[in-house]
Amino acid sequence: MAIGDRILDLPAALAARLFEGESAAAAEAATGPVLNSFLALGTSSRQALRSRLSELLATGNPEQGRVETCLHDAANCALHLPAHIGDYTDFYVGIHHATNIGKQFRPDNPLLLNYKYVPIGYHGRASSIRPSGTPVRRPKGQVKPPDASTPSFRPSQRLDYELELGIWIGPGNVLGEPISASEAPEHVAGYCLLNDWSARDIQAWEYQPLGPFLSKNFGSTISAWIVTPEALAPFRIAQPPRPEGDPAPLPYLLDEADQREGGLDLELEVLLLTSGLRDKGLPPHRLALSNAKNMYWTVAQMVAHHTCNGCNLQPGDFLGTGTISGPDETSCGSLLEATLGGKNPIVLESGEERRYLEDGDEVILRARGYREGFAPIGFGECRAVILPSP
Repeated sequence: MAIGDRILDLPAALAARLFEGESAAAAEAATGPVLNSFLALGTSSRQALRSRLSELLATGNPEQGRVETCLHDAANCALHLPAHIGDYTDFYVGIHHATNIGKQFRPDNPLLLNYKYVPIGYHGRASSIRPSGTPVRRPKGQVKPPDASTPSFRPSQRLDYELELGIWIGPGNVLGEPISASEAPEHVAGYCLLNDWSARDIQAWEYQPLGPFLSKNFGSTISAWIVTPEALAPFRIAQPPRPEGDPAPLPYLLDEADQREGGLDLELEVLLLTSGLRDKGLPPHRLALSNAKNMYWTVAQMVAHHTCNGCNLQPGDFLGTGTISGPDETSCGSLLEATLGGKNPIVLESGEERRYLEDGDEVILRARGYREGFAPIGFGECRAVILPSP
């Protein structure tokens, strides 16, 4: 459990007999090498553990001395992948991103007809997801520029990031039994940041007719902390209204409670640190500042659609929102958008230019929730350095 710049050691707290009843059972489930057993317990157990931890960490708590022995400085701790990810599905719910990309390829029809009816997604690669701080190696693959007669095999020259939220699944569902939009929140165990790295030149050649493959599965980076739904409760908002003329969601995707509080007001930031910035002692360059409220579909709608055909989700399964861009050029969640496909380079304070990512570049994602009267919340950084192809 993250407490400011310190971490509470749950196994040590259990050994010190600081938990009992349902909170003890929840803490016990959270002490293994992965958190799948804890995620499977559901809302009640998470709340019991959270409530007891709030008591233990309250100022003036008589057990403060025992709690103190269970705290570690975060700077001295290594963070790992929090759960075993059985399956990973990436959605496409950032409507500004979808529109920006569509305009580059279909100026007269940027959004395909199904976008406003279906929370679109594709099956990603779970085994290559890594925690923040793990370097990402530039992938190789087939590419075919428009002026080439045949494809070639080479390192990607158009490596990009994608600013996303990740969703951790808690209790799953039985194969053949869908989860309704109203039930979906009970199946969501938490959130994190996700950078779904993308090799745009490989993607352009391979994606028709079956979608992304090698352009995505070489690596994804997530922030290591699971931010629970309870921690995000103050930052829930009504799902932003759809533009006039947009179709209403089909009945299986429409739940009144979800429309009232299914949105998230979270500030999302992308930063870039290059060798030139490091050499000159300059801070990371902000590439974008967006917000999670730019999602066209809610998390509950993603879960409901994912299971509407009977597909079974399991504890520790992972969903990505897709790139969450904002409505203007300062809030683009990818370089493909920000540079208009590499046509307009970004100029850094170091004098460097970037159309796409270069070896040695480090991309940093951050998320924050603010609301007057409540403590702000952060997600922990999602960062990784690009290594050259072997």
